[in-house]
Amino acid sequence: MGRVEGKVAFITGAARGQGRSHAVRLAEEGADIIAVDLCRDFETVGYALAAPDDLKETASLVEKAGRRAVTAVADVRDPEALRAALERGVSELGHLDVVVAQAGIAPLKGKPPLQAWSDVIDINLVGTINAVQAALPHLTEGASVIATGSTAALMVQGMVQTPGADPGGAGYAFAKRTLAAYMHELARNLAPLGIRANVVHPTNCNTPMLQSEPMYRSFRPDLDHPTRADAEPAFHVQQAMPIPFVEPKDISDMVLFLASEESRYVTGMQMRVDGGGYLKWHDFHL
Repeated sequence: MGRVEGKVAFITGAARGQGRSHAVRLAEEGADIIAVDLCRDFETVGYALAAPDDLKETASLVEKAGRRAVTAVADVRDPEALRAALERGVSELGHLDVVVAQAGIAPLKGKPPLQAWSDVIDINLVGTINAVQAALPHLTEGASVIATGSTAALMVQGMVQTPGADPGGAGYAFAKRTLAAYMHELARNLAPLGIRANVVHPTNCNTPMLQSEPMYRSFRPDLDHPTRADAEPAFHVQQAMPIPFVEPKDISDMVLFLASEESRYVTGMQMRVDGGGYLKWHDFHL
């Protein structure tokens, strides 16, 4: 028996990166998957996003693990499209046990700047809420809701030297902080029903979002066109442990724990997979 044998998981942003990793890891441990992704690029995002073939590949990998996959191209900003995709998946797979709200973008220095702000808020924050709201009618005792935050949500927010210089980047951090607060309150209201809600906060994760020119520029603003080789030594600044980044599987292992019965009494938690990044920003407190 796998650790999530017989469960059905709904995953947004599932076409590649962390979302695909979560889908495959849960499938390896016995879950069927409802996989959703937008599968197109954004004008405000300076790196390529997933394509339809990426979502097909995720489904193929789930099926190779011996589980069923139902896929849909849907925009997390569109509650009706998201609800329709989820309901079709539940109709085919029979029930819903796990929600992994993973879809997210990083429009660092995105243009037009205010559109970059709107896009990241709409996807990373509102899109997560839309995914949860669509799922709630299907969840029963024992279900688990998991949202992807970021160590950007946990950093001490100091004085802003140049307000308005990067609305896309500022919006990313704001969306993840607000998401963390939303999930805390959600957990409080779901606890009496025996449903859990937790956030996973990754540090730098080795996905196309990290391995992109906009992210390289954010770590090496002194260079006009930094390469991975230029930026990677600076990635270490995020972690207390001597690593530049974690791998998607490192996050997926935490998602698996939170999806499984091993965490049946774990709720309202902000679970950091950050190589000790939090330790660089905060003293001990309860």
